[in-house]
Amino acid sequence: MKLRLQLFEFEDLPWFPKVIRAGMMDYLRFMISALGTYRPIVPLLLAALRHTGSARVLELGAGAGGGTAGVLRELRATGLPDARVCLTDLYPQPAAWQALQAANPGLDFEPTTVNALAVPAALPGFRTIFSAFHHFPPTAAEALLADAVRRRSGIGVFEGAGKHWAELLLAVTVLPVAQLLITPLIRPFRFSRLFFTYAVPLIPLFTIWDGCVSILRMYPPAQLLALAHRADPAGTFTWQAGTVRHWWGPRVTYLIGVPRGS
Repeated sequence: MKLRLQLFEFEDLPWFPKVIRAGMMDYLRFMISALGTYRPIVPLLLAALRHTGSARVLELGAGAGGGTAGVLRELRATGLPDARVCLTDLYPQPAAWQALQAANPGLDFEPTTVNALAVPAALPGFRTIFSAFHHFPPTAAEALLADAVRRRSGIGVFEGAGKHWAELLLAVTVLPVAQLLITPLIRPFRFSRLFFTYAVPLIPLFTIWDGCVSILRMYPPAQLLALAHRADPAGTFTWQAGTVRHWWGPRVTYLIGVPRGS
């Protein structure tokens, strides 16, 4: 599927209720972590970190931190024992992040708002963005990459899908059923999450819409490379993009850029 539609996601809207956004993010974190969605990109990320000589990952647009703990554990187990991850977001979720921090050595977070298009110099590290790059329209996406180029900070963009029509079908059939089944298992427990899933099912309904739109908004590898080359007109970075297959079938789309000569 090469078509990209900008559309909109409810979680991006400033007026969208925080309690609903948090419930949606908690569900995504649980599913991404349980399925190990980003495990296939660990070798790519490990190679990029070694290339840049960095052991610190600065995650932009972290949401509720879905998959981050698993990626950190894999990095530490496969050749980078001192790896660290710092979570950041335009809408920080310290309550969710504190639970992850307590259970995962090497994971911390920035509790204040961080704009991925202008990351403060006080927050160094190899930048990553998981499941969130599609939120940025082309101009903003290019600016996000250009900010990393300007700071000579390596960057990895990872989307937990391969942009196929079958994934849209999955988003409106299997995943909503799974959400209803697993919501009582999500921690930390929140009564609001149960209320807005079963009594007034706003969380599932908005999750279906945002999930479908996420796939339609995704940039395929060729478009990711085009954005990267516009953000780096002098060619000071080495860029690669593609997809890797997940163990249960779907693909993960990625873009990785590292400074030349680092």
